[in-house]
Amino acid sequence: MSDTPYSRVSVRILEKDYQFSCAPDERAALLDSAEHLNNEMRKIRDSGKVIGLDRIAVMAALNMANELLKARSRDTSLDTDVVHRLRSLRERVESSLERGQQLDL
Repeated sequence: MSDTPYSRVSVRILEKDYQFSCAPDERAALLDSAEHLNNEMRKIRDSGKVIGLDRIAVMAALNMANELLKARSRDTSLDTDVVHRLRSLRERVESSLERGQQLDL
């Protein structure tokens, strides 16, 4: 078990207060997450297409999970591009070193 002291944090989501315990260094992230969730749930509620707090929460969770998966996919594509670029640069450097030439990057 961790010796990290936990503090109580109160957040308000759709006019309802929730209490959480978290480590002091996670407080800002928790508050930012709660604010983001509150904003997403407000958008859904205000659209009038979804009724009921639990349905709004599920819809917000699905939207946010979808955003996360898309971001991960973009990161994977970016990582692949970086790997290819680094491989190409390494091959150019090795080729130039083998020929004993100066390399212009």
